Amino acid sequence: MERATVDVYDERGLRWAEGHSTAGQRAAAESFAKRVGPASLRMDVGCGAGRYLPHLGTPVLAIDASKVMLDACRDRMPDALYVLADLEHLPFGRHTVGGAWSWMSHLHVPATRLPLALWDLHRVLSVGAPFDLQVLAGDYEGDRLPGDDVGGRFFSSWTSDRLVDVMTGAGFDVEDGSVEVSGDEIRLRAVRARTLADTVRPDMRLLVCGVNPSMFSADVGVGYGRPGNRFWPAVMAAGVVAEDRDPIDALVNHGMGMTDFVKRPTRTAAEVTAAEFRAGFARVERLVTWLQPGAVCFVGLSGWRSVMDPKAVAGLQPEPIAGRPAYLVPSTSGLNARSGLAELTDHFAAAAEVADEARA
Repeated sequence: MERATVDVYDERGLRWAEGHSTAGQRAAAESFAKRVGPASLRMDVGCGAGRYLPHLGTPVLAIDASKVMLDACRDRMPDALYVLADLEHLPFGRHTVGGAWSWMSHLHVPATRLPLALWDLHRVLSVGAPFDLQVLAGDYEGDRLPGDDVGGRFFSSWTSDRLVDVMTGAGFDVEDGSVEVSGDEIRLRAVRARTLADTVRPDMRLLVCGVNPSMFSADVGVGYGRPGNRFWPAVMAAGVVAEDRDPIDALVNHGMGMTDFVKRPTRTAAEVTAAEFRAGFARVERLVTWLQPGAVCFVGLSGWRSVMDPKAVAGLQPEPIAGRPAYLVPSTSGLNARSGLAELTDHFAAAAEVADEARA
């Protein structure tokens, strides 16, 4: 979160909390509690003064970046677990939390940073864990929100379509019919899917788009994670990244983001349907329009062939995606015996060169 926003809550948050009750969303909090597995740890993400904490069930973990708000929350419910933490950097291990409640908390994250914040939440949640989210509806972003009676806090607001896109990319299945816009608020219910979460941000050098995750990659949380897959050896040999099987280092230190056409994991890419490819390509196209990477590198030919050109071959494509160059690389799976490591390395090096030329 923005440090200035945390400072505001430290200084004036308790006065704000005094004027806000749980009456409006108590039923939603209790419904969330019932959907969390028995005895599973659930997390109040940005608990504030603890308005909803008593209704979320137990055991419950409360996190907040404001010590003042966290102390007030502890006074209200002393038996909960409390952690002073930023919701963009959760200090928990993989699959350690069974549910997450975020009520008007992630709205303090800049829109282009929300995908990574949700990647981190996806990391700590167990597969099938419920996630209830409420943020601002609209198109405002900044620290002077009209009508904000506290002042100085940063807010980002969302349309339902864009929020669902980001949630899908972050590895969450949004429940049908759960997206609700009421006044200036938008809320939804989702489930942590068995899949990979996007690692994306603005100013990416290269956005890598796979066909869909394998079961193995979905379970270990790293795209192309199976031993024998040549993706990471090839991008390292090409100088695109420096660390093996580390998508966050690849993004933060080398500008390589990662996503997929389709989020549903399968044993082979052949199980993905044409309809899934079309819907997935539309989401990726909107993602590229929003974040504008230097180029998009599609790994595996089947997705591009299904949607754009059934005769496409590896290399730079004549048709861009959302105005950005598109480059096709053969499948890096060990099952693809036709393409060796040297060939794959040359393709990734060429894709990076295309991206650098486009950015220049």
